Amino acid sequence: MDYIRLGRTGLMVSATSFGALPIQRISFDDAVLLVRQALHGGVNYFDTANAYTDSEEKLGRAFVGVRRESYIISTKSGATTKAGVLAHVELSLRRLRTDYVDILQLHNPNPLPDPDDPDGAYAGLLEARGRGWVRFIGVTNHGLPRAEAAVLSGKYDTLQYPFCVLASEKDEKLVQLCKERDIGFIAMKGMSGGLLTDAKAAFAYIRRFPNVVPIWGVQKASELAEFLSYAENPPPEDAETAAAIDRDRRELAGEFCRACGYCLPCPAGIDIPQCARRKYFLMRSPVPQQLTDEIRDAMLRINDCKNCRSCANKCPYGLDTPRLLRENLAYYEQFYKEHKA
Repeated sequence: MDYIRLGRTGLMVSATSFGALPIQRISFDDAVLLVRQALHGGVNYFDTANAYTDSEEKLGRAFVGVRRESYIISTKSGATTKAGVLAHVELSLRRLRTDYVDILQLHNPNPLPDPDDPDGAYAGLLEARGRGWVRFIGVTNHGLPRAEAAVLSGKYDTLQYPFCVLASEKDEKLVQLCKERDIGFIAMKGMSGGLLTDAKAAFAYIRRFPNVVPIWGVQKASELAEFLSYAENPPPEDAETAAAIDRDRRELAGEFCRACGYCLPCPAGIDIPQCARRKYFLMRSPVPQQLTDEIRDAMLRINDCKNCRSCANKCPYGLDTPRLLRENLAYYEQFYKEHKA
């Protein structure tokens, strides 16, 4: 396993790191086993959040009996006040069964908090650090302007931002800016919320950027084993890998749903992150998996859209989500007719 210096924190984190959002979906026993397998494979950095239901508790149980100095934890608070941030940290410490977290991040704030507000979220970060509850402070964001502003402010030690083979030129410049400012860059959505299916190509692309630390979201031992195998034997930038990267960029880059989930809940009960990406799943998944009654019922629920535009107003990427839903429904219906006949 290679290790990467995470900017000015000086933390040496595994070049293949663990995003703990998906372990919400598996049992405690399976999650504990998966985390311990990651530790055994050389992974030493685990990222979670206060909002990820039981993710922190599962990590806490997995780390029982493990020397605290041997692993690194980052978590997040979505609170907007100093008191709220401190309450979140106290809860996280209990769940994680630790006296401190290595990095505390503000969870996708919009707008960024006022660093001079004595009762604001940033003051909460400083207070938590002053109490010894956290070592370093960071921010996560899905919006490029806010991410750039956070880096330029000099107020944060780390930035967590979506970064994968579908990254734009501006996203790549953000990586370079973090390098110049010595800000740790943590890459989330390395598989673009499940849209990308070639993990080898995804891994190879991120390795182009030596200061980027990917936190791969895994919930299966097979997924972890694949990423660990690439960590041990990094895939070369050969013609096959380059072609896979080019194909993904050609087919997926542009206006597409990243499945961040900030549009939810939908008043009409539409599973927006899944339904707004159905066209891509149809292109990349075995046909029978996409023609089940469950998926069809979920897609038909788009007809109940009230066009309230709550989803569009909350989308950090500025997508016209109702239009994307309608387009995906039309594509799905045509696909369904052709393949179900």
